[in-house]
Amino acid sequence: MVFGGIKSVFAVKDIRTKIIATLVLVLVYKLLSVIPVPGVNTDGLSAILDSQKGLSFFSALMWGGLANFSIILMGLSPYINAVIIIQLLGVIVPKIWDLQKEGEAGQRKTTKYTRWLTLPLAFAQSYGMIYLMNNLAGGSIIDTTNTATVLMAMTIISAGTIFLMWLGELMTERGIGNGISILITAGVLASVPGTIISYMSAENYGLFAGLFLATLLVIYIIIKFTEGNRRIPIIYTRTGREEKSYFPIRVNQAGMIPIIFAVSLITFPSILGQVLSSKVGMAGEIGTFLTTYFNFTNPSWIFIIAYFLLVLGFSFFYVSITFNTDQVAENIQKRGGYIPGIRPGSETAEYFRWVSSHLNLFGGSFLALIAVLPYIMSKLFFEGSTVDFIIPAAGLIIIVSVILDIVRKVDSEMKMFDYSKFK
Repeated sequence: MVFGGIKSVFAVKDIRTKIIATLVLVLVYKLLSVIPVPGVNTDGLSAILDSQKGLSFFSALMWGGLANFSIILMGLSPYINAVIIIQLLGVIVPKIWDLQKEGEAGQRKTTKYTRWLTLPLAFAQSYGMIYLMNNLAGGSIIDTTNTATVLMAMTIISAGTIFLMWLGELMTERGIGNGISILITAGVLASVPGTIISYMSAENYGLFAGLFLATLLVIYIIIKFTEGNRRIPIIYTRTGREEKSYFPIRVNQAGMIPIIFAVSLITFPSILGQVLSSKVGMAGEIGTFLTTYFNFTNPSWIFIIAYFLLVLGFSFFYVSITFNTDQVAENIQKRGGYIPGIRPGSETAEYFRWVSSHLNLFGGSFLALIAVLPYIMSKLFFEGSTVDFIIPAAGLIIIVSVILDIVRKVDSEMKMFDYSKFK
């Protein structure tokens, strides 16, 4: 039955073309991740990533090719940070806030601002990453005293990030699903074979079997949770008779976005700590504190709580921007609808806000719990080391969200194809 469904999907030319285009662009992404920046020494980088789990996880999530010091070293991190900054500016800058509420036209303008902001962020972050990796490698990767060499590397890495941003947008336009999300998902999945091989090489078959079953169980729970929603009854009276309908609000309204935002921020203290720890005085003490309490290999409770609160906070923040309750209430009222027992207009909007906040409390808490679960388990049962699922817990939410989104888009395309046959 599964193979029959796959066969029917590939039988539709438009869907087949989009899937092939998506796979080709992902392959281009993978090829870029193994091309090193000219003039750098990549020997020993793998050992550094093995000892610095924060950098390793950051590399896996953003697929920046840290192990090869590739031309896409920063991956999509500057773009994600630019998105975060634009979203935050929307709260304090009225013009950006108005654009975020203008629908598709406003979205195009905010996307333009995000693109322009990505470039300086990529340039600045590329210097920080070059300095960090070179510092961890004892100065053996690149000659930081040569300004021309450093500027060349920064320019190449920044151009790589801009190219990835364009590649993701091209995938959204020509492929199936959101291109940026698919590239991030591909980056997470790329680390899975290495994880499996490491368990097999160490002959930890029992631990591997347990983590594999736990991964499948968590995936099942995430799917059920992601698809869960509360249906709010709505009655329409414009036709002269009452028609009952429902307005669904998902429990997980924010999807994978809070995880991506939180990871982008929670990795920063660890990276900054590595840079400052070699300094003397106050800077060195701050660096030691950050590396001690924001260590991915042996995370502290401060790290776990901060990670949890970041995911939960970003969940509320993202939903508050994307779910305009006033506009929803206005649209329902214009179509002659109302919620039983609730007055149309402001009371309906307030009711939607109340329901959304309560659902988001459960949804955001669930996302945060899944993200920190491996660290809690490691803290309680594997003190001194981190044991994650076969696929990183944060990555599981991203993968499930993206795959479900792709399935929905393919299903929509299939229905359009079936409908067109009867025209």
